[in-house]
Amino acid sequence: MNTSEHEEETLDPESPEAWEALRTLGRRMVDDVMEYLRTVRERPVWKPLPAELRTTLKRPVPVEGEGAEAAYRDFVENVLPYPTGNIHPRFWGWVMGTGSPLGVLSEMLAAGMNCHVAGYEDAAARVEDQVLAWCRELLGLPEQASGLLVSGASMATLVGLAVARSEKAEGDVRRTGLWDLPRMTLYASRETHACVRRAAEVLGLGSDSLRLLPVDADFRVDVSALRAAIARDRAEGLRPFCVVGNAGTVNTGAVDDLEALADVASQEGLWFHVDGAFGALAALSPRLRPLLRGMERADSLAFDLHKWMHIPFEAGCVLVRSEAAHRRAFAYQTEYLAQMPRGLAARPSMFSEYGVQLTRGFRALKVWMSLKEHGAAKFARLIEQNVEQARALGQRVDAEPELQRLAPVSLNVVCFRYAGRGAPEERLDAWNRELLCRLHESGVAVPSYTTLGGRYCLRVCLTNHRTRREDLELFVQEVLRLGREIAGGAVKGT
Repeated sequence: MNTSEHEEETLDPESPEAWEALRTLGRRMVDDVMEYLRTVRERPVWKPLPAELRTTLKRPVPVEGEGAEAAYRDFVENVLPYPTGNIHPRFWGWVMGTGSPLGVLSEMLAAGMNCHVAGYEDAAARVEDQVLAWCRELLGLPEQASGLLVSGASMATLVGLAVARSEKAEGDVRRTGLWDLPRMTLYASRETHACVRRAAEVLGLGSDSLRLLPVDADFRVDVSALRAAIARDRAEGLRPFCVVGNAGTVNTGAVDDLEALADVASQEGLWFHVDGAFGALAALSPRLRPLLRGMERADSLAFDLHKWMHIPFEAGCVLVRSEAAHRRAFAYQTEYLAQMPRGLAARPSMFSEYGVQLTRGFRALKVWMSLKEHGAAKFARLIEQNVEQARALGQRVDAEPELQRLAPVSLNVVCFRYAGRGAPEERLDAWNRELLCRLHESGVAVPSYTTLGGRYCLRVCLTNHRTRREDLELFVQEVLRLGREIAGGAVKGT
């Protein structure tokens, strides 16, 4: 058939020689990235982008290609040297996982297959089924629970709360919306991650529907305040529908009394959602699992596999106790997605019926391969290792007169500040802000920051399988050195 007067094109190499050249380049890429990982300790954690690079990365779209070799050379020169830094042993900022060498290769394999994992009858969907079954088993949810791999815990929270809204609303909110219904209210501690507020906004509940409750001295939600808030809202004609518990708060790593929250939710007829972004995976450890008692009673559980299991980004997960409720919140019938009796579309249910996305990549492969490579027991040991390192760092801070810890070390987060020796309180926030900037710029370490009780502090979150005790000691020494340098300059300037 004559389809065009022009020769038909493809993105594949067009000769055996071109295929071999690309294969050679691919081998070099694999060699380069493995060496990049092997030598990560020899580089700074982070370094600023040079001014000229900002211009380089603002070029117009290439109309004609320059070839794979040139594209890779540009990557090596202008992208690879300037990462976030979270694969480095001394990166402890925010909550980021470290990745792994096999995770890199798994991503390549998944991209090579390039499966559309909406839920067709193929191996990719079966791999995701297997990963979700493993997650249920590891975290204590029943075998009948449903689940979905998503981008991260923020999306997992949105999915879980969408199911809660649909199940607990007075009417059919998927069809009629919320406009003529009593305001639905949900409850969480003031330490809860902002993704819960964002979900409330996106779901049409509004941020005013989120009741942020006080916490105790250990930064755990005040259960008495929760009961009082629910009673107050019922008395005002509102409709309480969900309690959110924290399995590791983002600021301090505090774990709410999940058993007590589950009791309240059960007694009040409310949905119980647990935000376990990083902390839920502590359940892999028999030693740490008691800290999370009650999590297994959640109606929905959001967590990340790309944090404390070191799967490359993105790999989040939501588990929902009731498969029927989960499906009711998202499923729809369309002609072009109808199930077939046989063939590629013969799978009984599609992942797209349990979440927002229809188009979905093969996220499950890197999780599946990582668990097969290392086993759950090794991930449990790595989590225990980080918890022990955090406790050791907390003790090191407590032993140093110039440092002040501002929160208990509940799990894997240490919050402290440089306080000097008898320094005025009003100077400490500014000193520690400057200290954090200098730490980042030095390339020695990357912690992040938070504010506790109105006091700015450094925040070290240990979700890093490459960290050693010597890294933490180097960090403490650098904090002391920079703190004294900043304090000395301030004294001279007064």
